[in-house]
Amino acid sequence: MSERCFVKCVVKPGTSLELSERQCVAKCMDRYMESWNVVSRAYANRIQTYSSDS
Repeated sequence: MSERCFVKCVVKPGTSLELSERQCVAKCMDRYMESWNVVSRAYANRIQTYSSDS
């Protein structure tokens, strides 16, 4: 779990997460992974473009 999602979603850390905290973390991580995939694809495309130009 990313620290950002933990800080955003877990109000009162304890031995387990409340349902609302688990749902928040799941949605946050989904958005995080989607963003990471977009950045990753853009980076790979840029690398491929630079490799083709050389």
